Amino acid sequence: MDQVSLSILAAFTKAAGLSALDEATRFEHLACFLAVGLHCRDSFDTEDVVMGKATGIDGAAVIINGEVCRDVDEFREIDAASELDVTFVFVQADRGPSFDSSKLGTFGHAVVEFFKADSNLPKSPELLRVAELRAALFDCCERFVQNPSCRLYYTTTGTWNPDDSTMGARVQAVEADLGNTNLFRDVRVIAHDANKVTTLYRQRTGTLKRKFLFDKKVNLPTVQGVTQSMLGFLPVSELRKIVADDTTGEVIESLFYSNPRDFQDLNPVNAEIKKTLDTDARGRFVLMNNGITIIARKILPTGDSFVIEDYQIVNGCQTCHSLLAVPKKHDASVSVPVRLIQTEDETVTNDIIRATNRQTPVTEEQFFALEEFPKALEAHFSAFDGDKTLYYERRSRQYDRTPIERTRIISQANVIRAYAAMFLREPHRTTRNFSALRAKVKSGKDIFAKGHRKEPYYAAAFALYRLESMFKQRTLDAKYKPARFHILLAIYLLADLGEAPKPAANKMEGHCNKLLRILWDVDKANGLIDRAARLVESSVSGEFNRDNIRTEPTTKAVVAACERELAVTA
Repeated sequence: MDQVSLSILAAFTKAAGLSALDEATRFEHLACFLAVGLHCRDSFDTEDVVMGKATGIDGAAVIINGEVCRDVDEFREIDAASELDVTFVFVQADRGPSFDSSKLGTFGHAVVEFFKADSNLPKSPELLRVAELRAALFDCCERFVQNPSCRLYYTTTGTWNPDDSTMGARVQAVEADLGNTNLFRDVRVIAHDANKVTTLYRQRTGTLKRKFLFDKKVNLPTVQGVTQSMLGFLPVSELRKIVADDTTGEVIESLFYSNPRDFQDLNPVNAEIKKTLDTDARGRFVLMNNGITIIARKILPTGDSFVIEDYQIVNGCQTCHSLLAVPKKHDASVSVPVRLIQTEDETVTNDIIRATNRQTPVTEEQFFALEEFPKALEAHFSAFDGDKTLYYERRSRQYDRTPIERTRIISQANVIRAYAAMFLREPHRTTRNFSALRAKVKSGKDIFAKGHRKEPYYAAAFALYRLESMFKQRTLDAKYKPARFHILLAIYLLADLGEAPKPAANKMEGHCNKLLRILWDVDKANGLIDRAARLVESSVSGEFNRDNIRTEPTTKAVVAACERELAVTA
């Protein structure tokens, strides 16, 4: 690899905590991080999309309604009445100095075989999990808003030559083979060479910057907490410069990480947008649409030319997706109203998000990431120094453009899962019945409730961080991964902390500190985790398949085993 690629890989390795892996595997993780990240607006762990020793396929992800779906259990947690917008993403990663048409052919063949129910192509356990999810999805194809998209990313550290006729013919052949299955609305094979890897990594982890022409605008009055703001409209050609990826032309999903709604595809509002754009009435779109709101940390105007940095689209997810589907020949005839705001005041940002997201009904649960308890929890996590620091991801991907070690970033969903596993003794609900845990959040009683101490959430998250670190460093066998939340319960019980106080009691701080004194000591923590993992293994007789692990009887067996072990050592 060239020096720049090695530097990018080193930076990614450090941030992702993957130093224990060989270079080839680390490059697979990097390629998946970049490719899959183009299609989802939520954070994801590359461990869930790298396919191990799968023949011809290094990475695979199924993205449903903007989120990576890991397995059938997670799919079944999606509301059975909801429509499904699905994208399949496949990755082939090669550190070689050039693109190889035969390797691309092998990659394409493997993906075609993946979609055959009777394929004899060898599959790793990871790819078998994704294949099971694929089968469950197509069994529910009546819920598709349209057929899935399929994207194949061939990543190398070489240089892509768009004029290479041999590679071009191979790309067309792979796209044709997959298109002939009639499973997809569109298929694309995309090359990521060394320059693209560097560009994407810097976009994903650095400050996103875009330049566009904004000549139809007026400045708005001075507002406290706002550096500058303006109101106007943009033709679709200029909007594309802000919201579309330079290579694929597709929406950069991460721009919407502060938007509380995923793209709803053809709901009544978006169906009306599409109807307008498909007719001669498209010129009136600017009069009929509420527009988009862009909030940036920096706006640099030079006449009518604008550069915006570190920005997000807090209202207009539906509009942007719909507009980018407009044929480019209509770009000049379609415009969209735009509010452009520069502020670093998060209170202002949150107020704007809440006020502008009312076109499509939004539940209070969808706005939950902006409420007081998560704000306080975020502050509590980051208040610890050095190796004790964690970062609570209140909004998806909010730390993407920071140098923070990614293993220390704990998503809202994983905080809920870890707390429920340890302090509610419900590890069996963390995946198979996660909707029940979300309902407890919404009720405001059992999780994230008013008055709850923050210490148990941090302690549970830190235990999960220690456990995931052992998986990443390969000091704990990957076979235990399906039981990770039962292991958390065993960690809590084996720590022998005594009776747990009520979640709002002041005594909870001291209770959690006993556990944290163990978890903050790497050797003690690793010893306790190893002990907990072996106890869970014996409780399930070494059977780590999902149907055996993710059940209430397994939880009861783990609790009983911990109680027996503590009785023996008492």
